This record gives sequence, C-alpha cells and structure tokens, in this order.
Amino acid sequence: MPRTPVAAALTLTALAALTACSGVDPAPSASASNPPPSSTAAADPAPTATAEPPAHVSIPSLGVSSDVMRLGLNPDRTVEVPPADKGMTTGWYTGSAVPGEPGAAVLIGHNDTRYGRAVFHDLRKITKGADIAIRDAAGSTTHFEVTARETVSKNAFPTARVYGRTTDRALRLITCDGAFDANGHPVDNLIVYAKRK
Repeated sequence: MPRTPVAAALTLTALAALTACSGVDPAPSASASNPPPSSTAAADPAPTATAEPPAHVSIPSLGVSSDVMRLGLNPDRTVEVPPADKGMTTGWYTGSAVPGEPGAAVLIGHNDTRYGRAVFHDLRKITKGADIAIRDAAGSTTHFEVTARETVSKNAFPTARVYGRTTDRALRLITCDGAFDANGHPVDNLIVYAKRK
C-alpha cells in the first residue's frame, strides 16, 4: 500500500493546532482554515504496533500532572481536542508518534476553558531544559527535555516543523495563546518542542 504524501498528512495534523482552543468547537474553526484532508491522511504517520500509548504527563517545573486521553478525528475529519469539561486533561493525537518512539508525538491541551484555568495555562512559562515526563499505559516513564518554545499566528502555523517526519524521538506540546479575535478565540498557538533524553 503506498504511503500518503507528506503534504496530505501535514494538512491533517495542522488542524490539531488550529483547534486546540478554549471552549471552541473545532469543526467550524478548522474547516474554515483548511480543506478536509483525504481519508487516508490519518494513517500517516502510524504509531508502532508494539509501543504503549501515553497515560500520564507531568511537567514538574510548572506543577502539571495530567492524565492523557486519546484524540482522534471528528466526523468532519478535523482533529479532536479534549472536551471543555476536561480542561485539566491533555490529549495525545493518535495520528502522531507514540511518545518516545521515532517521530513527533503531539500532545494538545487547553490554556483556559469556560470552566476556568486549564492544564496548559502556564505553558508559556516553560524554560529550555525543563523536564517533561510521560508515563505509558504499561507504567514505563520516558523523559523529554525542552529545546525551544514559540508563539505563532494560527494563520502562519509551522506545519512542517511541528509535524514533519523525523527520526528523532520528539515531543510537541500545543495550546492556544495570544490576544483574542472578535469572536473571543485566541489568535495564536504556543508550541513547545522537546526531545527524548
């Protein structure tokens, strides 16, 4: 079976960043920004069959300790985000790498929701070198070291840099940031880059 072109996969995964906002219905905001991807895009990249999915993430320097839920696709093929009432829970996009395996693993979390402060509220305070620990479903913990952080406009999201294929064992954390537009939606994304220790 031929692999989906990188561009198609990147179109899909870019939607995750565009919709990880507080209290926002992901379908209209993402669909307005990107055309729906092909039905095969979700399979690229695929998690390895033997890897255990993430179950918990902690960032000691920020006091973050959160269960990890699985995020797939909505009926309109946009990427799910954690429900607003689970604002203190992060989500792992299952179309990305399993944390600790080769490739870019993507965790999405809210900054705030209509219920208040959320899991990645203080993510902008994270510093280079900070430790991120991810425990998998079997109880094994993998540590990542923060290498960079950036705030980008959602209209200029660095899709290839965040989701592009890599042999590194990389981790990306994504949340919303910045000012609010006329509809009350944050206009930027905050992206944290990390590598396995």
